[in-house]
Amino acid sequence: MLLLNDTAVSYFWAFWFYAIVAITDLLDGQLARKYGWVSNLGIFLDLTADKIYTAGILICLVATNLLAPWAAIIILVREFVVTGLRSLAASEGVVIPSGRWGKLKMIITIIALGWIMVRANIDRAGWFNAIDFGGGLTWLSHLSSIVLWLAVLLTIMSGVEYIWAAREIFRQPPRQNQD
Repeated sequence: MLLLNDTAVSYFWAFWFYAIVAITDLLDGQLARKYGWVSNLGIFLDLTADKIYTAGILICLVATNLLAPWAAIIILVREFVVTGLRSLAASEGVVIPSGRWGKLKMIITIIALGWIMVRANIDRAGWFNAIDFGGGLTWLSHLSSIVLWLAVLLTIMSGVEYIWAAREIFRQPPRQNQD
């Protein structure tokens, strides 16, 4: 909700909260694997929390005009499609592992959304006007756009990767319920 305040201070704190959540999300997965704490419930809760958190940030960034709606839609549709594919695969006893594009997409998306918050903080604080050396800081804004485009491209690529991995499931007849 900090993002909806649309002030430099709110973007500053939103970024740091976002960074802490992203880092702890990475660490908890590593710790779970290292110490054998991995469980189906833990995996489910982690993936669900990630999707809810990401969706909330995307919606807030769109609401404050910091993110184009089309970019948020592409990212969210991919998340729903992948979740649906994984659920369908699981119902057939098949596990679709995370692909290389999906992992890279996650990292770049985290960076892109964080960078948008940093850029918003700088914009709202007036730092561009205060220390702009003849347009010398506009590259920061351009860089956030480039990273966002890369995140969207990787989102599409990883979505295609999941669909390709699930192609055999689409060819199979559905299982009959054993009721």
